[in-house]
Amino acid sequence: MGGRAILHSDMNAFYASVEMMLHPELRGKAVAVCGSTENRHGIVLAKSELAKKAGVKTGLANWEAQRLCPGLILVPPHFEEYVKYSKLAREIYQRYTEFVEPYGMDECFLDVTGSAGIYGGGYAVADKIRNEIKSELGLTVSVGVSYNKVFAKLGSDMKKPDAITEITEDSFKTQVWPLPASDLFFVGRATAKKLSRFGVNTIGQLSELTPELLQETFGKNGLLLWAYANGLDTAPVMAQDFVMPIKSIGHGITCTSDLENEEEVWHVMLELSQDIGHKLRVQGLKASGIQITVRSNDLQFKQFQGKLANLTQNPTDIAKKARELFHTNYDWHLPVRTITVRSINLRETEAPEQIDLFYDTRKAEKDEQLYSCVEDIRRRFGKHAICPAALIGDIKMPSYRDHDLVMPGMMGR
Repeated sequence: MGGRAILHSDMNAFYASVEMMLHPELRGKAVAVCGSTENRHGIVLAKSELAKKAGVKTGLANWEAQRLCPGLILVPPHFEEYVKYSKLAREIYQRYTEFVEPYGMDECFLDVTGSAGIYGGGYAVADKIRNEIKSELGLTVSVGVSYNKVFAKLGSDMKKPDAITEITEDSFKTQVWPLPASDLFFVGRATAKKLSRFGVNTIGQLSELTPELLQETFGKNGLLLWAYANGLDTAPVMAQDFVMPIKSIGHGITCTSDLENEEEVWHVMLELSQDIGHKLRVQGLKASGIQITVRSNDLQFKQFQGKLANLTQNPTDIAKKARELFHTNYDWHLPVRTITVRSINLRETEAPEQIDLFYDTRKAEKDEQLYSCVEDIRRRFGKHAICPAALIGDIKMPSYRDHDLVMPGMMGR
């Protein structure tokens, strides 16, 4: 295969595989790594091959998974172990190239163009990596081999577990074009639904649309979809020391019980925004937009976003915009189970900003002084040393420590 040699290595059923490797008594059994049922984080994070064959899917509630697969063994996650084995896998990748770009904890892109000639091609490198991961770490990987990142990612999904799939410039039309359009990078449910209105259900049909039509329908992302479908992806694999620019900062939580009204939603949003504001300060960034994701107790997700009036790191401003988005868009068809607040369209703190004529500069300066003081107190005495009064008491968040409010004169709460 001439040209670039790009690999996408995907560690099979990663969390579950690590648990079975560390606990041999779990091998050969249906296993699911799950969050805490007590804190209503009881959803499947990963599942073994046997559990997958029984119909267990990531994101299912624990009880649903057990109903589908009687005898399913539930184990809690051990993230420190997953981080450890993720790093060990990357050390193996780095034997063959310095161009190792993580795509999540269990996936990496590799550009092995430089070493492919030494080992006999990209497929040969992939096979060596697959065998070394298995022999040294006790885990398996599926590897896609191609001349671009998009098709390498597709290849790693085609055969699982412990497999290699190669997609070449000569073979991609036969291998890729019959696949569902939803298999292509960046084609989510909403995009797939729009494409189906044009009668586009496969990647091949997508490739036949004009770039102009796709751009008109999806903006600049439409041009990317056309290029991906036609095998024209030229994105580089970043070097191992590359730091990806931060595009958003968010925080989400599954509540300990359903949120029944907007006041309860506001409390959760305000608490989530405290962390977001802190992270924005640490990264030297400000948000120009807010996005919220709401999951009702039927597990259906809804997402809304909007622009802020001004760039901000202020947790209260973030929370107020989140509340406005929720109030405007959520119809309360069901109580709320999960909320995520995300700051988007980030800019450097020192970036110039066009403010409107009625912007209250004095208030903004006072707010900045206030939140700088709050940050300093939290840095010195801990995250919960100071908080908005609205967050005192039970706000239906897991692992949330209630604050004791002590009034002057030793008065109790």
